[in-house]
Amino acid sequence: MAIKIGDSAPDFTLLNVDMAPVSLHEFSGNKVVLAFFVGAFTLTCTKEACTFRDSMARYTNLEAQVIGVRVDDPIANRDFAKKNRLPYPILSDPDRETSKRYGLEPPRHAIFILDKEGIVRYIWVAPNPAMEPDYGEIQDILTKIS
Repeated sequence: MAIKIGDSAPDFTLLNVDMAPVSLHEFSGNKVVLAFFVGAFTLTCTKEACTFRDSMARYTNLEAQVIGVRVDDPIANRDFAKKNRLPYPILSDPDRETSKRYGLEPPRHAIFILDKEGIVRYIWVAPNPAMEPDYGEIQDILTKIS
């Protein structure tokens, strides 16, 4: 069953690049940009990850936490995060269970924006793997939600 705008975001616990468990509910009280990336070191995912990195001050000002979810294992994610100097959590979903819970089967490139209560306020799923999201639209949505 696909997630819809207005639904509560499914909680999850995934390993970060240091092999430590991180749960979505730990970010309660913050707006969250949940970015699902597909594949290690692909051009589009790398560009997107770095665009979020380069805009972190804006996301911080909007009281938003960016969280990346990748289907790769924590070691590949650590290499990806280190190479690209990513200042936000990159979580590992190698069994794709979290991706499936968000309706991304097969795993797809997607953005979910959650408000401070964990309600889904925006969904973007790439129609093709080479597309990046509209970053201006993401920031506009974050400005409008509480």
